[in-house]
Amino acid sequence: MSVRRLAKDQPASFEFSAETLKTAQWWIAKYPAERRQSAVIPILWLVQKQEGWVCEPAIRAIADLLGMPVIRVLEVVTFYTMFQLEPVGQVAFVQLCGTTPCMLCGANDLKKVLHDRIGPKNHLSADGKFSWEEVECLGACSNAPMAAINDYYYEDLTPESLGQILDEFAAGKQPKPGSRIGRGASEPKGAIKTLLDPKLYDGSAGKKIKIPNLPEKPKAAKTAETPA
Repeated sequence: MSVRRLAKDQPASFEFSAETLKTAQWWIAKYPAERRQSAVIPILWLVQKQEGWVCEPAIRAIADLLGMPVIRVLEVVTFYTMFQLEPVGQVAFVQLCGTTPCMLCGANDLKKVLHDRIGPKNHLSADGKFSWEEVECLGACSNAPMAAINDYYYEDLTPESLGQILDEFAAGKQPKPGSRIGRGASEPKGAIKTLLDPKLYDGSAGKKIKIPNLPEKPKAAKTAETPA
């Protein structure tokens, strides 16, 4: 695993929003008082949803809220790659899957689109609205290539469809998530035809296969030791 470090440039301070703090207290209440530190992961996630990333002042604020050493929160946030340690695009944060199925289906072509449209990975675009990174498998291999953009999956991507998605985000729209070729869930490409096979209903698919008669196994010759 690569070393994950906090961003070089950090804000001077952090403050929980009223909504974030209310939800954080809801999570804390799920645990016994002596186990309140168990809420660290959901609270880190709440902070990331509030700010877009987790800054160093937020780590200290979470440690104070949970009564735990700062280093313990730092260990958690740097271990789990779902936590962003640098600012991400304010409009669209693209996490492109680059694992084998997506790579074989054209993820490298999508990387070029992102590099040309946004810039190098793990860096903000010039206007701060977009950023992207390459990630490991996101679990939608049958709909490869795909990417997670903000909170949603966009699947069956091509360079053209990815470019259109970025255009829609730039125009202030919310592109419809899911497959770009219209399939639902992880069904096969095109219409599902399996249940249209008449053999499933006329009994022919279930007919028994006739097995030819096999020759009988020859009997062993009797010997003196063989009982009559």
